[in-house]
Amino acid sequence: MDMYDEDDTIYMQQEDSWDRDLLLDPAWEKQQRKTFTAWCNSHLRKAGTQIENIEEDFRDGLKLMLLLEVISGERLAKPERGKMRVHKISNVNKALDFIASKGVKLVSIGAEEIVDGNAKMTLGMIWTIILRFAIQDISVEETSAKEGLLLWCQRKTAPYKNVNIQNFHISWKDGLGFCALIHRHRPELIDYGKLRKDDPMTNLNTAFDVAEKYLDIPKMLDAEDIVGTARPDEKAIMTYVSSFYHAFSGAQKAETAANRICKVLAVNQENEQLMEDYEKLASDLLEWIRRTIPWLENRAPENTMQAMQQKLEDFRDYRRLHKPPKVQEKCQLEINFNTLQTKLRLSNRPAFMPSEGKMVSDISNAWGSLEGAEKGYEEWLLNEIRRLERLDHLAEKFRQKAAIHEAWTEGEEEILQEKDFESATLSEIKALLKKHEAFESDLAAHQDRVEQIAAIAQELNELDYYDSPSVNARCQRICDQWDTLGGLTQKRSEALQRTEKLLETIDQLYLEFAKRAAPFNNWMEGAMEDLQDTFIVHTIEEIQGLSTAHEQFKATLPEADKERQAILGIQNEITKIVQTYHVNIAGTNPYTAINPQEINAKWDKVRQLVPQRDQALIEEHARQQNNERLRKQFANQANVIGPWIQTKMEEIGRISIEMLGTLEDQLTHLRQYEKSIVNYKPKIDQLEGDHQLIQEALIFDNKHTNYTMEHIRVGWEQLLTTIARTINEIENQILTRDAKGISQEQMNEFRASFNHFDRDHSGTLGAEEFKACLISLGFDIANDSQKRTGLMDAEDFRACLISMGYNLGEAEFSRIMSIVDPNRLGVITFQAFIDFMSRETADTDTADQVMASFKVLAGDKNYILADELRRELPPDQAEYCIARMAPYLWP
Repeated sequence: MDMYDEDDTIYMQQEDSWDRDLLLDPAWEKQQRKTFTAWCNSHLRKAGTQIENIEEDFRDGLKLMLLLEVISGERLAKPERGKMRVHKISNVNKALDFIASKGVKLVSIGAEEIVDGNAKMTLGMIWTIILRFAIQDISVEETSAKEGLLLWCQRKTAPYKNVNIQNFHISWKDGLGFCALIHRHRPELIDYGKLRKDDPMTNLNTAFDVAEKYLDIPKMLDAEDIVGTARPDEKAIMTYVSSFYHAFSGAQKAETAANRICKVLAVNQENEQLMEDYEKLASDLLEWIRRTIPWLENRAPENTMQAMQQKLEDFRDYRRLHKPPKVQEKCQLEINFNTLQTKLRLSNRPAFMPSEGKMVSDISNAWGSLEGAEKGYEEWLLNEIRRLERLDHLAEKFRQKAAIHEAWTEGEEEILQEKDFESATLSEIKALLKKHEAFESDLAAHQDRVEQIAAIAQELNELDYYDSPSVNARCQRICDQWDTLGGLTQKRSEALQRTEKLLETIDQLYLEFAKRAAPFNNWMEGAMEDLQDTFIVHTIEEIQGLSTAHEQFKATLPEADKERQAILGIQNEITKIVQTYHVNIAGTNPYTAINPQEINAKWDKVRQLVPQRDQALIEEHARQQNNERLRKQFANQANVIGPWIQTKMEEIGRISIEMLGTLEDQLTHLRQYEKSIVNYKPKIDQLEGDHQLIQEALIFDNKHTNYTMEHIRVGWEQLLTTIARTINEIENQILTRDAKGISQEQMNEFRASFNHFDRDHSGTLGAEEFKACLISLGFDIANDSQKRTGLMDAEDFRACLISMGYNLGEAEFSRIMSIVDPNRLGVITFQAFIDFMSRETADTDTADQVMASFKVLAGDKNYILADELRRELPPDQAEYCIARMAPYLWP
């Protein structure tokens, strides 16, 4: 019997005690039957047979023994070929004995149960075989059997998204675990990126089909078996997964062997490459040394400082840029040689022998020759540079002085030969003279520089400077040019002095012309501007003032013409001098831009504009006369209509306040007013017509009246609105009175109270004014819990006077305001006030109750002190109550 470690024995004992009752679950039994059958057939096919029904085909024990021989690689005892029950039991016992010999403890599994076709026992037996021969030998990181297989799955699927293998049941339901195992070992078989976790059927079918087709793993389950079960059978999944393990573990061993061979080949290739690199690097380095030594041994001097400095710069580049990499290459060459020899020695290979002349010692000898050639080269370069520096200094000094002199003289011959003075003005001539005098001084100062240039050229000749011919030629050119400049300078000085005298006379005449032409030109421009100016006037007085100013202007024209003739005479004199002495005048008068032609043109323009201005003033005078007539016509009517409207407004206001007669009398009176107002409309229309004419004439002011058409329109509309509103209020009061039974005396009392608190006579009350009016009429709205009768009895009134004064309950006042001011405008009209009073006092005589309340308050005294009211009430309310109840008050 084989020996197993302690962990494997414990695991087998645990699996031997599997719960056979679980096989009663039809779904699990179906999965195990299908999986175990496929697993058995995957091995039996190697012997050229297979099973169809797992509990029937193993009953005679023959295929069971054959299965064990295939998976173990060992021969079992010869089977019995008889078909009797005893023969079958014997064959099954031989198989069970072989299983037990492998260290597997079979619990409750007997040969009779297998021969009888007990499905539960048969599946248990197959599972025991699978554990022993397919799972127990799995070992991963010191874990074996089931734990080893689970760890192997976790390691292989760890990099994959949405895969988390924790067990052998629900972790495999979505199919991604199977697909990840295949993709990890054979990525070309599955496009893992296109798989979705929410499509387990596709994932499972893909994995099973690929495994069967490319990996020789039979399809042991259907996707429906796993997806349709809440918890797939663990044994079926383990069996299926173990097939993947064995399929991939064999490929991994072959890959390891191949890697070892590749590693050996890689080492050999690396050594070969090192040899080639050494040969190439040695050849390149020796070639560079061969090319560099002749360059360092060359001591031929150069003629120019620049060439020697370039040699020095090239040497420094060699020391700074070219040599350091070669030093590094030499060092690297030696390192590579030593490394290669070490690797060959460790690999039991013969030592490397470079080509002839490329040994490390050969390279060291060549390098020594290079450094010998290099020695002293830099010192020679510096000495040669110092030798040329003196010559270059003199040559540079010559070039600088020559360049400065040539730059100073450049163009001077052309300037001295110019005839610019022939067309110059006097000021320009004077400037040219001063400039020429400065040039003469500068010319004398440059005499020393010319002498220095000649001396340096002589010294360079004596020192045998390599470029002496060019120096001598340049020096000769400078001396010849110096003699030429002296002659031209004298000739130009004489010509400038002669031209100056001729232009001084002309300049005086130019100045006189400018002094007289400028003010005359300004006068003409101002005259043209005034004559063409568009005037805007609004009154006859303004146009008359413009006409007077124009007549005064015309009186100055003869004197202006005389001044024009005198100015033109000066210009004629200048022309005569120019023609007589053949003076070439450049440009125009330097003191002014005005010319005779411009003066004549502006004078003609002034003479043309004068009659045009006369006609424009005449037409404007006639228009202003018509505008004045329209102003007076409008003012005469507006000064009558405006006061009339104001008067009517005041009369209507008095009618609504004075309460003369009954409401019917007031209504009749107001309708008569309305008729008279409507009959006044034609006068308003006539005024509108006059206003239209004023607007068409573009008249914007009227000194004859303070009324505008807008004032009249607004006043007229207010008048019509006021009379209509007042009539409507009287009509509503009549309707309210008749509907509520309010007497005329009550109505008058309400109106008097309302008018008393309507301080601004607007016809409305504010919230506080309305509150005061209610209190003055006896309303108790300070205590919301009391019964609301609309009047105060004597006791209530006393309580109101003593405890509150003008202190109103907010809830009660809000209730009343919601009635009289439903739109929350903040004002109460008299009509709203009457409606409220009529509703609150429908069946009560307010005046009588007020009097009765005060009589009760007075008691036996039959009077009330006025000071009591003034002390307890606000001033407005107190005075009102005193006025209304004078008979009951003691002064």
